[in-house]
Amino acid sequence: MPVPSLLAVYAHPDDESLWSGGVLARHAAAGARTAVVTATWAANTPRAAELAKALEALGAGKPRMLGYADARAPQSAPGSARFCDAPLDETVGRLVAHLREFRPQIVVTHDAYGGLTGHPDHVHTHRVTMLAVQAAGLDQLYPDAGDPWQPTALYLATHPHSAVQELSGLLAREGRAIHSVPDEQITATVNVRPWLEQKWAAVLAHHTEVERGAAPGLIAGLPPADRERVLSTEWYIRHNPRTVLSAQTELTA
Repeated sequence: MPVPSLLAVYAHPDDESLWSGGVLARHAAAGARTAVVTATWAANTPRAAELAKALEALGAGKPRMLGYADARAPQSAPGSARFCDAPLDETVGRLVAHLREFRPQIVVTHDAYGGLTGHPDHVHTHRVTMLAVQAAGLDQLYPDAGDPWQPTALYLATHPHSAVQELSGLLAREGRAIHSVPDEQITATVNVRPWLEQKWAAVLAHHTEVERGAAPGLIAGLPPADRERVLSTEWYIRHNPRTVLSAQTELTA
């Protein structure tokens, strides 16, 4: 049975590796088409070059960048609007064009909290992706963005309460909230240990974030056993854009 094609949509370079690197590597290794759309940072920046190396490690093709500015880093896309400030119709339309061009069966993105950190760009990426997945299948919306295409499944990358209780001592920063969901909301728990080497190589490719002590840097500073605990499982909540579903679009554990 063929493994379904997968498009990940994330806010920043490194999000794809941290939260869905294992699933991307797994699908690519099985021969599926995989790709990543990144909402922020310009294509001519060092972080875009790091993203390209990370996607190469994951087998996820070339960067697809919407080119907006990071909400907290104006130098990320000089002269461009912050992603959170750009017109919603414009941002949704740009993502619809990628969905219709790549035609994925599965889309993966941030959950409604914006993941563990709740970064505003993460939250906004969730909102834009939810709208774009629906709009991509409607021929009267964004008619200049290509022929309609409706993904079969949308998965939201998240963390259950139980996992956060275990991992918070490894990743928590004093004074910062950590967002998670009730365990019963999780619909896919994916063991990505067989693809941990590719996932870790992709995380390390984001040198800028490793050096400044962001999430990749925190993980790089952990003992190997703790690092494996942090990276070896990925959790998702499934949403179904279509009424009729296919078993071929499952993220399998």
